[in-house]
Parts: sequence; structure tokens; C-alpha cells
Amino acid sequence: MMKKTELYVVRHGKTIFNLLDRVQGWSDTPLTEVGRENIRCLGKGLEDVPFVEAYSSDSGRAIETTRIILEEQETTSSNIKHSIDSRLREWCFGSFEGAFNDELRKVLPTVTDDESGNKILDPTLTFEKMAELLQRADKVAITEPYEKIKRRVLSVFAEIAKRTELHGGGNVLIVSHGLTIIFLLTLIDPSVNINVDIPNGSVTHITYENAKFEVTMIGDTSFIKKPETKPFAKRIDRI
Repeated sequence: MMKKTELYVVRHGKTIFNLLDRVQGWSDTPLTEVGRENIRCLGKGLEDVPFVEAYSSDSGRAIETTRIILEEQETTSSNIKHSIDSRLREWCFGSFEGAFNDELRKVLPTVTDDESGNKILDPTLTFEKMAELLQRADKVAITEPYEKIKRRVLSVFAEIAKRTELHGGGNVLIVSHGLTIIFLLTLIDPSVNINVDIPNGSVTHITYENAKFEVTMIGDTSFIKKPETKPFAKRIDRI
């Protein structure tokens, strides 16, 4: 019997560069101790979701995240194939790779968020304009043009969804990256805010039926089921 095709799109666990607030696109750092622990808790939280396939980008942080999730699922999905696809990568930030995020924000239009008081991307900024600004500011000329990013992101998610549907549907685990996930969401639903929160280890749920994607959940961290800790115990990120 045909099942609905459901994509569980996970942002990788917290890394050293995430901890240091540094730009991390095609550059890569490993998960922190707490990042790995949260992903182990995510794997436990997804135990009731039997995956038929698993995919990740070719970045080490995404590969590590996927493997931890599958290991924690025990009998549910532990024997499924893990495919690696470079099209699931984060955006490339060129000469800003490894720089502090504040340096990158200087080349992108920002506004002050009334609720938090922090600087956020101007909600009127389009991803097409963002790609143009990044290319213009990139001193090593390795950032991707907008159309190339759009083609790779749409093609990989469409191929995964169609292939799964062809084989009877089911749940698919896809581990990717924050900006790439937000970009995909805006391609599916242009009303999605460019500043939508996609925390590390969060799940974004997308269904695929009759050649159409539908976003049903964004950046949900409720799947991270943490065990009870002892009173007064304190955990910190360590490099």
C-alpha cells in the first residue's frame, strides 16, 4: 500500500563554529559534546518514526548527525542506507568562511528586532538579492550564483521525494543546514519569513503528494527528548 511521503529535515547538531558564532557554510567543524548529546536525544525522540531512507550533505557535521540519529534508533531504522549528497550542503560564504557572523552581517541589510533588540536580516531581503550581495563581497570568488543554489536545492529534495514515492512512500530523514533549509521553505512557500528560526537539531516536516510539497512544521525541537538530570547538575559546551 502506498504511504504518504514525509520528509523529516533536520539541521545538524551544534558545532564548534556555531558555539563561537563564526560563519560556517562549506567550511566545517565537528559537533561539540553537547551538540552530540542533543542529537543522541533527537535520535531517541524519533524512535517512533520508521525511516525508509536517510540522506545528508557531504559536510562532516551533517554526516555525524545522521549517523548518531540512526544509531540511537536501534531496531527502527538502524539498518537503512545513509546516502550522502553534496547538493544538501549549506550556502558557500566565500571569503567570509570562518569569520565572525557580525562581519558577514555587515554586507547584508539588517534591521533591529523590536522584540529582542537584536539585529536581524531585513525581512524584505530576498535570497536572490542575498546571493548577489555575497558574490559581490566575496574576495575569493567561490560563492554560488542564485540560480545555481536554487537548482541544486530544488533538484535534490525533488529527487528524494519522487524516488521515495515511487518505492511506496514513507518517512525520509534528511540532514542539512540552517540557511539551506530556510531557502527551501521559501521556495515551497514564499510567505515564509527569511528570519524563521531553525535551531540545531530541530526538525522541519515536509510532505510530498501529487508532485507538491507542503510544509507542516518548521524548526521543531520537541523531538529532542532529554533524560532527567540530577539536581544542580550543569552542562556546558566544551571544544
